[in-house]
Amino acid sequence: MTLLHAGGILDPASILTGSGPWVILAIMGIIFIETGLLFPFLPGDSLVFTAALLALPLGIPLPVLVLVVAIAAIAGDGVGYLIGRKYGRRLFTPNARILKTRYLDQADAFLAKYGGRSLVLARFVPIVRTYIPPVVGMSTMHYRTFLKWNAIGGVAWALILTLAGFWLGQIPFVADNIDVISIIIVIVSIVPIAVDLLRRRSARAQDH
Repeated sequence: MTLLHAGGILDPASILTGSGPWVILAIMGIIFIETGLLFPFLPGDSLVFTAALLALPLGIPLPVLVLVVAIAAIAGDGVGYLIGRKYGRRLFTPNARILKTRYLDQADAFLAKYGGRSLVLARFVPIVRTYIPPVVGMSTMHYRTFLKWNAIGGVAWALILTLAGFWLGQIPFVADNIDVISIIIVIVSIVPIAVDLLRRRSARAQDH
């Protein structure tokens, strides 16, 4: 299975077409790793959207795609929750490459603002969706409450992205430019993160 070729990890179309008969496992693995192993720099949204665009040539029935995406998303958040419950903030440090304290603080603020709904809303926010589950694990939220919101968020995310991708895939222009569109989706997903980083850097510069 060749996941990294052509456009690399930021090119969902290359990942999907290069996975051959293992494409479903590739989709589930990447989605799970994004939240279950706290690795936020994976093309989660764009991967699911592109998989729906390519559902017919990939030979994946749409209901199957929705099911596997939802299962992987829910399972990933479940593991993230357990990591937070067991290890708390000990895994996070200010200067870490991935497990940065500030990412955790952002997710903490997101949870404080939206409560259980944060597990649904965060599904559609890159970076935040990776760190919300461990934050919830550190909180006083009851596990049954977490399970409910986690399931709602995972299913909603899977349904919205796959249906949007599948329907847009019927448009000739979209179908003929899948590689470009999938990369644009990745860039759009990264823009809010870049804006936030620039805003924080500007704020620190003004403080000094």
